[in-house]
Amino acid sequence: MFQGRVVIVPGAPILSKAKKIMKNISRISQHKHERARTRDKSASARKGFTLVEIMVAVAIIGIMALVFYPNIINTLESRKIEGSAREILTTLQRAKFQAVKTKLNHRVRFEAVGEGWVYSIEREDNPNEWNIIHGFLRKSIPSEFQVDVDFPNDTLEFSPLGLVSNYSSTQNSITLQSLKLATYDKPDQRIIKVMAGGSIQYIVAEGE
Repeated sequence: MFQGRVVIVPGAPILSKAKKIMKNISRISQHKHERARTRDKSASARKGFTLVEIMVAVAIIGIMALVFYPNIINTLESRKIEGSAREILTTLQRAKFQAVKTKLNHRVRFEAVGEGWVYSIEREDNPNEWNIIHGFLRKSIPSEFQVDVDFPNDTLEFSPLGLVSNYSSTQNSITLQSLKLATYDKPDQRIIKVMAGGSIQYIVAEGE
């Protein structure tokens, strides 16, 4: 009867474990390389925009500018003509108030200077002696507006009772017009109309 021997090789289990460890190390290394490549791609994508993206962005900005530009122009122009017209309105009211307060005739005199208009508040210190009131600086109307001063001798005079001394039913207003607003079919006129009793009307209108 044959009797065999079992030979135990001590290095076999260790070799098997070593192979497994090497495989795991290889997998980990490969995974790290893949993650590194992904990070590099992401970083490259974050560094800038492509030419197509830039062109699309520029096109969108251009379209938005075309859409909103008229509205922006209208808003700015409306604010400007409103400011100029209401400043005239305030000046007329101040002249009336000063006439009543001081018991002296006051007037607002408009004067064409070059291509524009200026105006100031004057007080009649003596008969037919008119002087600009203290603390009032002569104001101007922007030359870009069309101005129609329709007062007798371009002057509006208030009595100590607050009445209009030189009232005329056919010459009792001043009109400012913006050609830019007229181009866009927007209310382009601001009319300030003065009644005989000293009341003042402010009218927003669209020119013909």
